[in-house]
Amino acid sequence: MEKTTPNLELIKKYFTDFTAQQWEQFSALYDLYKDWNEKINVVSRKDIDSLYEKHVLHSLSIAAVYDFAKDMTVIDIGTGGGFPGIPLAIFFPEAQFHLVDSIGKKIKVVDVIAQSINLKNVTTQHTRAEEIKNRKFDVAVSRAVAPLRELWNWAKPLLSKKNYHSLLSEEDRNIPSGLICLKGGDLITEIAESGCKPYITDIYEIFPEEYFKEKFILQVLTK
Repeated sequence: MEKTTPNLELIKKYFTDFTAQQWEQFSALYDLYKDWNEKINVVSRKDIDSLYEKHVLHSLSIAAVYDFAKDMTVIDIGTGGGFPGIPLAIFFPEAQFHLVDSIGKKIKVVDVIAQSINLKNVTTQHTRAEEIKNRKFDVAVSRAVAPLRELWNWAKPLLSKKNYHSLLSEEDRNIPSGLICLKGGDLITEIAESGCKPYITDIYEIFPEEYFKEKFILQVLTK
């Protein structure tokens, strides 16, 4: 019997131009995460068979909106098991991703998975974002780590002062800049308390799957 990987075809439903290497890398993720998840709870165990929808495709919603350029540097704050950083690093092999988390065992898993799929544009660090000094990145990404106010306070000192968006029209904002984070639910209070004025993208409009209802991409630009 041919082996099937749960939900892998869902990625093909929305993205069709992967190289053979990228497709092999995405295909390998399920077995790797399933194996590691039995040792260390890097994603919710009840979600492991929905890995491609709830973790990989969710992460790739950022890639559906933004185009990470060659040599662009990206920090993934609170990467956990490697989301959104690992799917984005597969999608954008010429950008450079630095994945950080305060939990060492999760960074260990990220290291092993990145090495297992020969992902060469990923570095990792066992630390809190607020403890990183003397490094700047073009973009910060994050997924459901903390309230927007805290995320922005952590990200702001890590972002380079150059702002790609000063050169862009309002209609051409697909070059990423600032903080890009994945959030869900009613965000009115969280946004108000943050003092930020983020651009908001409804993920359900990109991926019309039930899971993505009330899930959003928020972008806060550097000034």
